[in-house]
Amino acid sequence: MSSTEPSQLYAAREPIFPRRVSGRFRNLKWIILAITLGIYYILPWARWDRGPGMPDQAVLLDLGGRRFFFFSIEIWPHEFYFVAGLLIMAGLGLFLFTSALGRVWCGYTCPQTVWTDLFMLVERWVEGDRNNRLRLWRQGWTLQKIRLRLVKWTLWLLIALGTGGAWVFYFADAPTLLKDLLTGQALPVAYITVAVLTATTFAFAGFAREQICVYACPWPRIQAAMMDEDTITIAYREWRGEPRGKLLKGEQSPDATHQGDCIDCMACVNVCPMGIDIRDGQQLECITCALCIDACDEVMDKIGKPRGLIDYMALKDEAAERAGAHPTQIWRHVFRPRTMVYFTLWAGIGVALIAALLLRSPIDFNISPVRNPIYVTLSDGAIRNTYEMRLRNKQGEAAPFRISLTSDDPAVAGGLTLTLEGQIGDTVEVPADETLTQRIYVVAPAGSPMATAARTDISIWVEDMATSDKVSAETIFNGKGG
Repeated sequence: MSSTEPSQLYAAREPIFPRRVSGRFRNLKWIILAITLGIYYILPWARWDRGPGMPDQAVLLDLGGRRFFFFSIEIWPHEFYFVAGLLIMAGLGLFLFTSALGRVWCGYTCPQTVWTDLFMLVERWVEGDRNNRLRLWRQGWTLQKIRLRLVKWTLWLLIALGTGGAWVFYFADAPTLLKDLLTGQALPVAYITVAVLTATTFAFAGFAREQICVYACPWPRIQAAMMDEDTITIAYREWRGEPRGKLLKGEQSPDATHQGDCIDCMACVNVCPMGIDIRDGQQLECITCALCIDACDEVMDKIGKPRGLIDYMALKDEAAERAGAHPTQIWRHVFRPRTMVYFTLWAGIGVALIAALLLRSPIDFNISPVRNPIYVTLSDGAIRNTYEMRLRNKQGEAAPFRISLTSDDPAVAGGLTLTLEGQIGDTVEVPADETLTQRIYVVAPAGSPMATAARTDISIWVEDMATSDKVSAETIFNGKGG
């Protein structure tokens, strides 16, 4: 039996301490971080006047009222296709951007990336840059280390608490819920949600970090199907940088006759939040955050070499660049058949959703004939059909609705009589935010063409007495001929 120890399937995590870097991509990430977190934390507090009796929170997922409010748009449960459409658009958008620009979502706007960036900013502010954090991690538990750790963890916990708190504010009136949370009057589910999100944010952004991207997130494995040789991604120009070598003391730049432009300074590795070396080629762990580009460009400036040793590029251009030719223009990589198909599908769904939103009826109702029996013969020989109507009041207060009957043939409309079960007249009042189920009776006089025909096409109209909006539904009147 061999005495060789079996290989480990899982290696213990080695903490990563990225060095601070500045540059155009790092500045872009700061801007995106400020915008995305600003929207997330501030949006629940934005107000939007919808009139009396309606919530004034601009963005609100009202579970109790079974509605979703987004500024002037109101989505009801039966209109869930809007939400489904947005989710499909989000998926296609992810395919589109990945196909064109690689993992830009992971590197710039993924919540895990955004909150990890924020946590690392706090960590750097409390404990110092890379070297200071390395020394602190390696030393024993001194009073200084305990103090710095407690300060850092406290700030992390406050950010995580704000993250969980902001999430629940999207499901109830934010000022009211905040007061209830602080006074202990909120529902248990609110406290549980805040606690779970606080714990996960604290753990994922503070401790797990890159392991969430590598082990928990499926996207690194899916992205391979979305990318090809035309995809713009981060790569190292090995044909320009190799053979790499240290810059000797007193030299201003490497000798181009003996070595490449890479001086093996490890700047690209030291700034990487994933702890990888981009010079080793494309790797599953790379989130294309472009911090290695900023670090390498800074070094190239110092040694007097052109920028772009590490850069966004398409692998298809490698052969041309090796031969000294100019690479293909970026727009040709982005606007190609594959990305245009994704964009067409994405835009088509968006246009369809906008059209559906603009064309949807202001009154929500449907009507269906009662089939058992199809018709009833009254004592005077008249024929009566019964219909069941469901009418939803989308307003914040009770509203009256008038029910009427029409037909393309004026004689038909004049010969039929419409009555409402349990109602006097042709008007019903529907309470605010409720659905009324109402039976409707339509009677044709004995011997009339409608009573003797198999079926007659009719329309049932509903008019909102407050707004004068009118909608109709087509149905049929069944006579003895059927």
